Amino acid sequence: MERIARRLGRLAGLGQRWQQRLTGINPYLADSLLAAFSAAVSLWTVFCDGKGWAWWVYLLAAATALPIPWRRRAPFLVFLLTGVASLALSIWAHSAQPQIAVYAVITVYTLADRAKEWQRWSMLLVLVVANVLGTRSPNGMLFSLLLSIGSFVFGSLVRELRRLARIEAERARETGRRAASDAARAVAEERARIAREMHDILAHAVSLMVIQAEAGPLVVHSSPEKAIKAFDTIGDTGRDAMVQLRRVLGVLKEEGAGPELAPQPRLAELPAVAERVRAAGVRVELALPEPARALPAEVEAAAYRIVQEALTNIVKHSGADRVAVEVAARDSVLALSVLDNGRGLAPTGATGVWSGGRGLVGIRERAAACGGRASAGPGPAGQGFLVTAELPLSA
Repeated sequence: MERIARRLGRLAGLGQRWQQRLTGINPYLADSLLAAFSAAVSLWTVFCDGKGWAWWVYLLAAATALPIPWRRRAPFLVFLLTGVASLALSIWAHSAQPQIAVYAVITVYTLADRAKEWQRWSMLLVLVVANVLGTRSPNGMLFSLLLSIGSFVFGSLVRELRRLARIEAERARETGRRAASDAARAVAEERARIAREMHDILAHAVSLMVIQAEAGPLVVHSSPEKAIKAFDTIGDTGRDAMVQLRRVLGVLKEEGAGPELAPQPRLAELPAVAERVRAAGVRVELALPEPARALPAEVEAAAYRIVQEALTNIVKHSGADRVAVEVAARDSVLALSVLDNGRGLAPTGATGVWSGGRGLVGIRERAAACGGRASAGPGPAGQGFLVTAELPLSA
């Protein structure tokens, strides 16, 4: 069995190599050359038979090869036409048939390679019966069977190779489509990540700078010290925003850099954010977890941005003068809450859901990106506004 498998493998490889060599040739030209060669073999056999056959015998010999140029388009019909001519030649001039019928090899191979399943197997049965009953000696029968069945097996191998090639090509196309889809999704995710970073940095910084800039002229005459402090806060906020923007934009300039290469904000930087919010006139009570416990960098960055966005919303929209921020590591989650004493946010829509703007959407997205969740709504007893989030500390 191993020897047979090796031989079949060599035959399949030979067929594939020949197919590759003939790929650039016009198929009708190649098939016409095959037809001419087959007709030449049949005509030469009739001529060398030595019985002085009439012209119509030569015509039958040529007719066995005449349909071959159309074998790829209609393999079953070509097989039938050559079979009829071969049968007529066998009946009226049996000795004038070639020892190796080239037309039979070509048409049987093509039938096995390109015809429908029922055509292939029904014609194989017909071939076997015809070879058994139509030959006049056991040796001739065995030779005819080997020739017919061998051509059929060779065509079947090429058919299987073509099927496998189609499968591989489709798999390659599917892989390409999947890779393109993954790349597009990665680009969209990266754009969303950068948009969140830019929003969080600019919205927080610009809000504080606008508030301090508006407050400065009001106290510049009555309290110059407060005016100076307001302008100092504007400068500090602007410089901090520039540093954070460089973090984001620096990664974009580096070839092959990913988001994990960007320096991420940590919880230890929240006191500076709280101090800038205090400078805007809002008293901030900040409680952070013990620094002894190491937290995942992505979780710390998400918690930092969520608190920063919540404080920005308070400064811009709430009218609050006090806010309590609590960040605590509890078992396997990092829990945080931001509660102010402002006027809160009116529910939108018939369902009464606090959908919020881009900032609250960004808070939910950041929590979801870490596998956690965030919510926003009125505070206890409907007073103020409360933002809460739970971020898992392990995957």
